[in-house]
Amino acid sequence: MNRTYSVLMTVVALAAALALCLPDNAFSRSPRDRPPQLQNIVSEDDVKAEIQFGREVGARILGQYHLYENDSLAKYVNLVAAAIARNSGRPELTYRVAVLKTDTINAYAAPGGYIFVTKGAIMQMKNEAELAAVIAHEMAHVAGKHIVKELDIKGTDSSAVSGITKMVGGAGDPARAAFASMVDKAVGILFERGYKKEDEKEADTSAVVYMALSGYDPSSMASYFSRIKKARGGEMEILNKTHPSFDKRIELIKETVKAEGLDGLEYNKGGRRFDEIRKSI
Repeated sequence: MNRTYSVLMTVVALAAALALCLPDNAFSRSPRDRPPQLQNIVSEDDVKAEIQFGREVGARILGQYHLYENDSLAKYVNLVAAAIARNSGRPELTYRVAVLKTDTINAYAAPGGYIFVTKGAIMQMKNEAELAAVIAHEMAHVAGKHIVKELDIKGTDSSAVSGITKMVGGAGDPARAAFASMVDKAVGILFERGYKKEDEKEADTSAVVYMALSGYDPSSMASYFSRIKKARGGEMEILNKTHPSFDKRIELIKETVKAEGLDGLEYNKGGRRFDEIRKSI
């Protein structure tokens, strides 16, 4: 977070900024719209808690890096995300993507559909399919509810997130303190510890399927990883710290493409569209 502001004022300001980037009215669909097999698994209260929790985690991410203000780029990355989201298996969520103003190479996903891609990561990409790969990977973390499950984020009284509406209360409020602690843990997963190995594996393999179903070349993920693994220094510090080795991920992606029968097919790479939008960065 920006150390020049108080903790409270920073959270309030960043939450407001995030709300402008990711509007409230786009975040939730009725449980009745979900596939029958999901209707009894995820309650409406659980979805609301996930979205509200993710909003606070997203505010922390924006506090770390700040928003890269570029309307054309913002529209573009969200159109790509919308194409992938149709195949993500979370119809109750609407995903929104924001670009972070930093040269570091990384991307983050907060529960509830908040996805962040750094400007540095985009500058390393060669086409739209590689952008889709990064978004699909982060979307898979949300769809798999990896942070939600690990931190037991629910809309019930047994979860600290059920007290989210009490955040405006006194500083000593137990629910507020418990909620803030959970946000700290989520931020720690993203910036320090990383996801569990099985969660990263699931995100990579799911992303391959999302991409293929959306018409993007799934092998583009391996191509992107092959390129950025050669980067050195501070640009890669957090990514190398929180993710498995690129060689293992590339091998897994190639195996998944072959196992799912996705190789040798015609896919979109979107090179021309991507080249045009990169001129605005």
